[in-house]
Amino acid sequence: MEPIQVSDVADQLNDEDELVIEFLRRDSMSLELYRLEAGATDPQDPHSEDEVYYILSGTAKIQIGDDAHPVEKGDIIFVEREMEHYFFDIEEALVTLIFFAPPYESLAED
Repeated sequence: MEPIQVSDVADQLNDEDELVIEFLRRDSMSLELYRLEAGATDPQDPHSEDEVYYILSGTAKIQIGDDAHPVEKGDIIFVEREMEHYFFDIEEALVTLIFFAPPYESLAED
């Protein structure tokens, strides 16, 4: 498999005007790029997969269970499966790389 350029995936996400795009899927994991504009409301619900966010750009806060944390470019956040979580106070457009393990189920069902 050839290397994937995140900038190419971001361009595709912009072209499709979507919040999220899956760009890699294997039996053990999947990868998505997720974008929320400044001031947006994060529509997430808890997932049945563990996930790791890598913040590519932007500033916001993330609520994980009862805890809130500021996030910015370069941060890595782990969210355990079934844990309630969402981004809020999005001050600057937030772009995150999301690693799901196992692969994110709802996209596989589409």
